[in-house]
Amino acid sequence: MWLMLAAGSAALAGLTAILAKVGIRHTDSTLATAIRTVVVLIFCWVMVLLAGSFSSITSLTGENWLFLVLSGLATGASWLCYFRALQLGDVNQVMPIDKSSTVLTMLLALFLLGEGFSLWKGACMAAIGGGTLLMIQRTAPAEKQGSARSLVLAGLSALFASLTAILAKVGMTGVESNLATAIRTSVVLVMAWGMVAVTGKGVRPSAIPRRDLLFICLSGLATGGSWLCYFSALQTGPASVVVPVDKLSILVTAAFSWLVLRERLSRRALLGLALMTAGTVGMCFG
Repeated sequence: MWLMLAAGSAALAGLTAILAKVGIRHTDSTLATAIRTVVVLIFCWVMVLLAGSFSSITSLTGENWLFLVLSGLATGASWLCYFRALQLGDVNQVMPIDKSSTVLTMLLALFLLGEGFSLWKGACMAAIGGGTLLMIQRTAPAEKQGSARSLVLAGLSALFASLTAILAKVGMTGVESNLATAIRTSVVLVMAWGMVAVTGKGVRPSAIPRRDLLFICLSGLATGGSWLCYFSALQTGPASVVVPVDKLSILVTAAFSWLVLRERLSRRALLGLALMTAGTVGMCFG
């Protein structure tokens, strides 16, 4: 069941990047992130109420709260970096670097969570890492202004995303996954709107183009669905497998970036994408 949830998370996460890219064409990425978080938060708390898990909030331990809050902060930082990177660069430029968090997460799961390691898993990690490098090399000499900055931001997004998974895995021990996701999202909301206030990016909702607002909200709904699937899978499945499967969203994103945004991959990048996919699928059988 957790494998199906991870696959569902991947499909929805892939849509998130495309919807967000369209939604931030004329809207500041920090403000867009804050608006998306409101949508995700409403979605998550509705799911908590439907699941009837709100009453269990009193049973959370201090350790649960600590790691869930830290995971939320890591998520907020990852989002802010990721969507700013998307605004500055191409989806196919930002995407492979962000997905490099897979290898780092697997290493952290090995050393911090004591999840097993084998030669097969090592080979799969090498395939994912090699594929990521091939895709990054494709866009390293980018010509667009601001593309270098987008690469740095995508790298920071990957780092924070890796910490998110590990911190959430620890914080969700004995906690219903919907409730844990809602708590984490509440932290992200405070962080996102705090950044809007600090940077002075706040505007009236009516000042945001309707098309942008529509796609930002759709992106939030896709994110909410992806998170619920992801953290449900993470609670019952090994992080070293759930995270790579979730990162198969790269296939969905690549397909939609070609169909919707007309961004094409070079042969080198396609080889990298194939390696990443093979390594990810292999993790499921390790």
